Amino acid sequence: MNFRKLAYTRPWRVFITGFFKENAVCYQVLGLCSTLAVSNKMENAVAMGASVVFVMLVSSAVISLLRRVIPVQYRIITYMIVTSTFVIIIDHFLKANFPTISGQLGPYVGLIITNCIVMGRQEAFAIKNGVGLSILDSLGAALSYSYVLVGIAAVREFLGFGSLLGVKVTPPHFENWVVISMAQGAWFVMAIFVWGFRRIAKLKPLEQE
Repeated sequence: MNFRKLAYTRPWRVFITGFFKENAVCYQVLGLCSTLAVSNKMENAVAMGASVVFVMLVSSAVISLLRRVIPVQYRIITYMIVTSTFVIIIDHFLKANFPTISGQLGPYVGLIITNCIVMGRQEAFAIKNGVGLSILDSLGAALSYSYVLVGIAAVREFLGFGSLLGVKVTPPHFENWVVISMAQGAWFVMAIFVWGFRRIAKLKPLEQE
């Protein structure tokens, strides 16, 4: 397979742009509230990331399908109605099947309705493009949010609780860094993560781009 040629095809470029270079959190600086709030444990981050992936995929697909019939003046409210429908579905699913995680996530699942990443991709891409490309675009953006969320959660849970996915992985004498599991720790870990990502991706500071 010619990967160099594949990298220049539009479908692959649409996906990889959102997945890596234009990362939702590290590049576009979106979705910070939930990133900070639910990244104290990996199980919460995985559940939140999966929820965002589901909501973004189906809502972007629906918006793309309806793009020719949505009046321009009603597009924002349409985004919210479509998104809220699928957010309610995923919220009830978590409450029914994972009540503990649902309780830990609190209101942040419901707030996916107003998540800038979800609405941003609908407005910037889904309303202007076909279903196939819209799904790839939303998948790349949603996964970029998810792996940042899980990465930050892995560091915070390991240092703050000495565990990963609820399983103790540190020796008995390990002293938990309680501050990392707090809000201040979330900002600190995220700042390092963003700095590291932008160095790896060789991105310029925002004011120079």
